[in-house]
Amino acid sequence: MFGYKKAWMICVLFASLMGCGYRFAGGGNFPAGVDSVFVEIFGNRSSEVGLENIFTNDLIYEITRKSDVRLASKDNADAILSGVITEVTTTPASRRGESVAIERRVTVRVDLKLTNAQGKVLWSAKDVSANQTYFVGGLTQQTENNKSDALIALSKRFAEIIYNQLTTGF
Repeated sequence: MFGYKKAWMICVLFASLMGCGYRFAGGGNFPAGVDSVFVEIFGNRSSEVGLENIFTNDLIYEITRKSDVRLASKDNADAILSGVITEVTTTPASRRGESVAIERRVTVRVDLKLTNAQGKVLWSAKDVSANQTYFVGGLTQQTENNKSDALIALSKRFAEIIYNQLTTGF
């Protein structure tokens, strides 16, 4: 009998949340009139070669996965989404003793802009940042591989952050 009451309460809670218009963040839409978008390859002012391609591809994937907005060529799109990786920094995250890092933290900062076909800014975000920690290996190459893996994971999370910011409030 206790299991039945518990299941009933969960159903009532779920129904009340759906009935009141509750939704998760980033579940909104692109600005009105944007049915198609062109995503430009990010600019990259950092020393991390190729990071712009990873970030662009992950953002395109996030848009196609979560929205009804279709991708289009630059000439046929209702809006153009552009971004610039402005900074990538690495700092120690945890240490053993005073001078030996066990983990490092990589932080990426990005500026973004969504413009309509006429060049009017529909949405922008400056200095959006996120970070990811990674282990320092015994060999330099191992540490670099760990950093690359951290940047790939960070790119996927960044795409979610950007998409949620872009679609919140529209």
